Amino acid sequence: MSGGGSAGGGASKGGGWWSPGGGADYASATLPRHLLRGAVGFGAVGAGLGLLPVLGLPALLLVPVGLFALRGCPMCWTIGLVQTLSRGRWQRSCADGRCSIAARPEDAGR
Repeated sequence: MSGGGSAGGGASKGGGWWSPGGGADYASATLPRHLLRGAVGFGAVGAGLGLLPVLGLPALLLVPVGLFALRGCPMCWTIGLVQTLSRGRWQRSCADGRCSIAARPEDAGR
């Protein structure tokens, strides 16, 4: 996955998207933006493959555009969707060599 900057919401490390915790970050800033990226990505891949019988090989030029919008693959987009939905709602804590994830205290009452 190449690409850079903070388009994924994290700082760039080595040309990819990274979260502040150091893991890969495929999330978008907002859910509507992420869903729009998915619509463009899946639409371009589908159109590229669907238009292949009509337009021939030039239609395949849409596939890389779609993969770029999906940040590499449909699974990368799905992981980003989960990250976008859970951003800020989970708190990771590590103590005595054991790590756990729990809802943030301010979200626990909702």
